[in-house]
Amino acid sequence: MATLSLDQKQIERVKASAYKIAEGVQKHIDSHSSVSVERTVLRLYGVDGTTEDGTPLPNKVVDLLQEEDLKNGVSSFFSKAMLLSGRDAQITAELLSQGRLEVKTNASTSLNAIKAKENELAQSAVAVLEKTKNRKELKQSKIPAPPQPWRYIIVATGNIYEDRIQAKSAAYSGADIVAVIRSTAQSLLDYVPFGATTEGFGGTYATQENFKLMREALDEAGEEQQRYIRLVNYSSGLCMAEIAACAAFEDLDMLLNDSMYGILFRDINMKRTFVDQYFSRLICAHAGIIINTGEDNYLTTSDAIEAAHTVTASQLINEAMAKKAKLPDHLLGLGHAFEINPKHENAFLYELAHAQLARQLFPKAPLKYMPPTKYKSTDIFHAHCLDTMFNLASVTTNQGIHLAGILTEAIHTPLMQDRFQSLSSINTVFNMAKCLGEEIEFKKNGFIEKQAQSVLDETESFLSDIVDTGLMEAITAGKFADISRPIDGGKGRSGVFEKGRDYSNPIIDLLEK
Repeated sequence: MATLSLDQKQIERVKASAYKIAEGVQKHIDSHSSVSVERTVLRLYGVDGTTEDGTPLPNKVVDLLQEEDLKNGVSSFFSKAMLLSGRDAQITAELLSQGRLEVKTNASTSLNAIKAKENELAQSAVAVLEKTKNRKELKQSKIPAPPQPWRYIIVATGNIYEDRIQAKSAAYSGADIVAVIRSTAQSLLDYVPFGATTEGFGGTYATQENFKLMREALDEAGEEQQRYIRLVNYSSGLCMAEIAACAAFEDLDMLLNDSMYGILFRDINMKRTFVDQYFSRLICAHAGIIINTGEDNYLTTSDAIEAAHTVTASQLINEAMAKKAKLPDHLLGLGHAFEINPKHENAFLYELAHAQLARQLFPKAPLKYMPPTKYKSTDIFHAHCLDTMFNLASVTTNQGIHLAGILTEAIHTPLMQDRFQSLSSINTVFNMAKCLGEEIEFKKNGFIEKQAQSVLDETESFLSDIVDTGLMEAITAGKFADISRPIDGGKGRSGVFEKGRDYSNPIIDLLEK
């Protein structure tokens, strides 16, 4: 591919700064847990379903323990409960929720027996994550995925059964990835809804049953098309790790997974969500799930040229935090977007500079490239023109995950024919310009190279400042997306707690190894 003449030592410096920033956050993560992390432990141990009043069982058990003491985690308590009940995880959770099993006052179980039970449950949980990774690899060995950039289409009707129809239609039109966008504000729910859902607001609820139904539909379409179709959903929010566990159970391929997005755009407490994100990413790493980050959203509130360095800086921080959670390069769908005002002279050259910079900073990552939305109007022809330019930028710079731009973006929820038109444009451009990036060179000290270098220089200075202050303080100061969030504010603050001396989470212990 064509490459920009960037200083490798400067790239190493900015990555080192990002690593120091991640280290600062990791110190907080290592000493804290959250109610969502503890509920995830229960889910991975085999607890599912709801109580008679519709409360998810993992929530009920954690709430019962929280009334007493949650500082040492749910694992030891629940393992003791299973030993006392002599039943499996599901029945034990039901007995606890019904008040038919008393754990606290019963001292007849030895510490060694509890530890042995914890280890058994954790080993089984990790084996489940290994199995989902192996199942997906087996599927792809039989019907391989196409080369990148992968064509990514969103469906979102609120009804999972209608979503299945639209998803298969998208696959037949050439989509390589189908994302079921989540119902509006689900990220603010401190529980995971249960079962198949037929109503939603601006999307469909992310539930394990919905994941299962859509996975089956895309596997059917993949068999018919003889190519592997990837499935995406969303885990950012108050239930990051829980949804990651549900996604792993049902063989999802990608998850929108980014605490920075939740902090900035959903006002979720940063102390909690960084803890939740870490466990969710450990799960994704072991289950072979690609994470998608949300830097593209910064450009909805900031200027795409002036704030380009904040996108790059966030990508670098997200990469460093992901590496802390054992995610390899091929699972890092770091985000950015084609959002420069088209009235700006040479806007396309700026876009190429930013896209190529991202590609060279993260050469092995399947970068997630978002289409133009900010400057679209009800003029569908103008919108289609912008999307076509976006398609050309993507194939030229070899992006990994290419979200289809929709010509009716500013008008209504896309119809199936809108997606068909979008995919037709992508297919045409990707075919006509397939090897363009291999045939061109970027002019030495030309416009594109100078712009990329300028962004990199600003990024280095920006990260250096954050190393001095810390990431949480930088967010409070409004350094990203021109949005300020207080360290101790936001939703879910009460759900994060400092670990006690005897805290136990053997799943994290195993995944960290």
